[in-house]
Amino acid sequence: MVDAARPGTAMEPTLDPAERIILALDRPDAEAALALAAAVPELRWVKVGLELFTAAGPGVVRELRRRGLRVFLDLKFHDIPATMAGACRSAARLGAELITVHACAGSEALAAAQAAAEEGAAEEGLGAPTLLAVTVLTSWDPDRFRHELAIEPPLEAYAGQLAALAAAAGLTGAVCSPLEVARLRAAHPRPFALVTPGIRPAGSDAADQRRVMTPAQAVAAGASQLVIGRPISGAADPAAAFAACCAELG
Repeated sequence: MVDAARPGTAMEPTLDPAERIILALDRPDAEAALALAAAVPELRWVKVGLELFTAAGPGVVRELRRRGLRVFLDLKFHDIPATMAGACRSAARLGAELITVHACAGSEALAAAQAAAEEGAAEEGLGAPTLLAVTVLTSWDPDRFRHELAIEPPLEAYAGQLAALAAAAGLTGAVCSPLEVARLRAAHPRPFALVTPGIRPAGSDAADQRRVMTPAQAVAAGASQLVIGRPISGAADPAAAFAACCAELG
């Protein structure tokens, strides 16, 4: 059972590679997601994203926590301030320790979300979660980003601008591609958390990710934690794939 009063450690550097890896449970239902989590005995952190949460709802978060796992709720909230605040309050009450919000929602919405998350956690006797500001999704490549969204600053500079906006609003972490980690880490020293998807062990298929690094490269660049999905979840032996990622970090 998870210790409800235990503060999160996502923002702190750790020597334990297993604490750095967040397994994305991108499965269509709770049964499949729980089976995947159970197949990796050394697992500490899991990500519940839009696909799983839409299918299974809050109950899967509660069950994962009951099994002793720490939850990154990756729903990327982006709405008006009152709605974002309500969503983050509810997410914090569930016990999610990492929660994503889109930085481009703006400073008012980010500040409201942060305050509400702290209130929601306190109502349940939990430690405050870390809100992670989503900067630029790892599926974008720089040329398409510029042309389709008509955003003038280069992708890397825009990600930095959004991370700075989030920090000024009181958030203590961001999500970025590993290619932006070094730049953001220089601007936001620890304990500011930088969580990176787009992680692909050497030899893995990048699939729909465009800006990727290996686990060791991302950590060396300054990443706090790594979100890894298909290289582990799609492996014939997920436990062995997880152990290989840990070994690379170790």
